[in-house]
Amino acid sequence: MRALNSLVLAVGLILPYLAIVASALPSVPHIVLPDNSWEPFQVRLAYAGSTGMHVSWNTYYPLEEPTVLYGFFPNALHFSASSTTSVTYPTSLTFNNHVKITGLEPDTVYYYRLVGSQEGEILSFRTGRVAGDKTPYSIAVVVDLGLIGPQGLSTSVGNGAANPLKPGETTTIESLLDNGDWDFLWHPGDIAYADYWLREEIQGFLPNTTIKEGYRVYESLLNQFYDEMSVITSIKPWMVGPGNHESNCDNGAAVDPAHNITYNVTICMPGQTNFTGFKHHFRMPSEESGGLGNFWYSFDHGMVHYVQFNTETDLGRGLVGPDEVNGTDGEYSGPFGEWRDEQIEWLEKDLMSVDRRKTPWVVAAGHRPWYVSAPICVPCQRAFEPLFTKYSVDLVLSGHNHLYERVAPMANNISDPKELNNPSFPWYITNGAAGHYDGLGAFTLPMKGYSREGFNTSYGWSRLVFHNCSHLAHEFVASGNGSVLDRATLFKGRECAGG
Repeated sequence: MRALNSLVLAVGLILPYLAIVASALPSVPHIVLPDNSWEPFQVRLAYAGSTGMHVSWNTYYPLEEPTVLYGFFPNALHFSASSTTSVTYPTSLTFNNHVKITGLEPDTVYYYRLVGSQEGEILSFRTGRVAGDKTPYSIAVVVDLGLIGPQGLSTSVGNGAANPLKPGETTTIESLLDNGDWDFLWHPGDIAYADYWLREEIQGFLPNTTIKEGYRVYESLLNQFYDEMSVITSIKPWMVGPGNHESNCDNGAAVDPAHNITYNVTICMPGQTNFTGFKHHFRMPSEESGGLGNFWYSFDHGMVHYVQFNTETDLGRGLVGPDEVNGTDGEYSGPFGEWRDEQIEWLEKDLMSVDRRKTPWVVAAGHRPWYVSAPICVPCQRAFEPLFTKYSVDLVLSGHNHLYERVAPMANNISDPKELNNPSFPWYITNGAAGHYDGLGAFTLPMKGYSREGFNTSYGWSRLVFHNCSHLAHEFVASGNGSVLDRATLFKGRECAGG
């Protein structure tokens, strides 16, 4: 009964918004209700262990029982999996549907179709590699990737923005598709940049609207981004983590200099604060790893143990001041754990339990960096670095700063004298250059002494190549032409059993 009441409430909240969608503002022209309002879109996948897969999609109206048909052949979808109901939140223009399929064979291609989709729309996915599989493979990593197109990163910018695309330039999304020989996409925060809607209006890039009606622009930008990502996320798992731009509708604290106004989270409508959209849109393998929602979790894939940690809230031991309690950046979000140190205690337990014989590599990702020639996250360093050093994490990835920088293996602000030749310290790489409306960022000069390579003139993404248990290559791929602007290989002195 509680679920039914929630569904009735959700429908009551969203129907008034759907009723006015057809007459939406000029800045949100793309929202047109389809003939079939239960038609799936924004399809996305995420691992649920090596024998499971989360399949998620959106619809304009709720489904009583979201269902996925699947099988080993496109013309033989003999199996099905369902969930109880669709979920939504106030001001959302859509409903989210999530189905977890379990009991699959690892490293196996399955074909699937969403009930409600047009006949013949059959997609496929490959399940995860079981822990201990020594087969070489690669993954793609993006951070700070926003909407690309006329209302986002494009060949023009507003007053005060910079780094537009060159005419005909290949975007990061296109580059990922063109270079798609990777197993999954990892996106540790800053997804869509819908919270830039007000900044884009102030800069004259989008038509002006009112604060009260701004929720439609925010949700429109969010939906446009999810739409354009679906060409990737419907066939490759999309593993995400929280960034500051998922927190609320105005995380950027938009400033209107003409009217001497600085906006903040108080302008946000219900449903557009406290990571609400992020919590509703994704399903990550937290249940399988003892984590918490989409905020922190881990999973094994072949010879690697992956850890997604949360730099935005729940920093526990890293917190020293009251201003840090409600989010790293004054986001007024969280905490989400039941106790102060829940994330930190989970992280230590997770790292402690890694079987390095099966998964010799441990790679962690969180949104904000602390080794970079730009502003750093000191609370993050206090919270996480001691554990990464103690448990010999091999590589730590981050973004937040809209640039690329590879640094030496580090611990306690000291670089490892062995550099990448069997270091004892974790290797840190920041790559927040995937691309969004606000362009690329600047280094704080002079560059830090631990810096080894940096770029802030090209949009790009990271490719990790796991050759075996001892060699891991990182490549910074320029989105514009697919060239590798930086390549480095980490060597660890381990014997690779079984090959």
